[in-house]
Amino acid sequence: MTMTKFGTKVLAKELLPAVTAQSAWLTETLRTLVEIESPSDNKAAVDAAVRFVATLAGNSGGRVKLHKQRHLGDVLEVRFGPRHGSRKPTLLLGHLDTVWPLGTLKTMPWRQHDGRFYGPGVLDMKAGVVMALAAIRSLQQLGVGCPITLLLNSDEEIGSPVSRAITERLALASAAVLVLEPAQGLACKTARKGVGDYHLNVTGVASHSGVDFERGHSAILELARLLQTVAGFTDLRIGRTVNPGVISGGTRSNVVAQHAYADIDVRIAKASDAAKVDKLFRSLRCVDPACKLEITGGLNRPPMERKPGTAALYKRAHTLAAELGFELNEAATGGGSDGNFTAALGVPTLDGLGAIGEGAHAAHESVVIEHFVPRTALLAAMLAAM
Repeated sequence: MTMTKFGTKVLAKELLPAVTAQSAWLTETLRTLVEIESPSDNKAAVDAAVRFVATLAGNSGGRVKLHKQRHLGDVLEVRFGPRHGSRKPTLLLGHLDTVWPLGTLKTMPWRQHDGRFYGPGVLDMKAGVVMALAAIRSLQQLGVGCPITLLLNSDEEIGSPVSRAITERLALASAAVLVLEPAQGLACKTARKGVGDYHLNVTGVASHSGVDFERGHSAILELARLLQTVAGFTDLRIGRTVNPGVISGGTRSNVVAQHAYADIDVRIAKASDAAKVDKLFRSLRCVDPACKLEITGGLNRPPMERKPGTAALYKRAHTLAAELGFELNEAATGGGSDGNFTAALGVPTLDGLGAIGEGAHAAHESVVIEHFVPRTALLAAMLAAM
């Protein structure tokens, strides 16, 4: 496939040596970024990672804009390519926050071993950030000018409370969105489930379990009844799962519990299922009239469904990958990303274009080195072909 941008032609296979020449830069930059720990709940730490990437992007000719935040890390937006033009940019979407607390490097240091890079956040998703920068550098070296917006959020791992509006605004001004999240095995992601969190809080009547047992109304027992009903909300035929992941209640074994609560994870495959799920939760009632139920929460991320725009992006990526010498398959996943937001707006979105590896959010988190350069070349090829 020949890609033309502003009078410049480039073949996908030309990008592979251009990216290969940056192998040392990729490794060195990834190590530095991984060693800047950036847990979502530490603004100073995330901002340090933002500043590092902003400097790299600025040195590559990017026009840097910081969306300042008071409590969470600043959101980084960088524009590449001509300032004015008729073409909409491609949005490269990622995040710089991780799930790992400060100090994790002491027990989980950066290391290169047995064909892999290891370290907190290396796969999810600092490798994807570095790949995006290297892809842009490679295109610049080949003289290919592409209108690109790089958006790196600071709060993706905690639901994107401050960055969602920024993501959606930039997505609507873009031709397509390429998400820098890790691959699903060797595949990119053309569908993701929507994600919701519901919280059940039950208030009962406390009493001494030995002296005044009959006067008590147990919030724990009532919650247990409710969770039996909630378990029935799962419907695997339509891709809906409902998981009570956290429950708590009571104070002592000799006290009839006055309080109990549960945190429940919900995943749905179709946007049309959101209202039905919410109706099911809102219809819950206590059996014991002396107990009271409070229901909070709801759907946080809409599903990323495999729509025609996403299918077309995958077809293009599949063709380019073949020209680069490897096969690119597609997959669906139950996890969510910021790509859920952009796809729900109807903007063509292809996810999982970051690194290949395993162990995201786990102690064995790692990136497979042999795929690092070819996948970066694919990302560059996709940008040039838009």
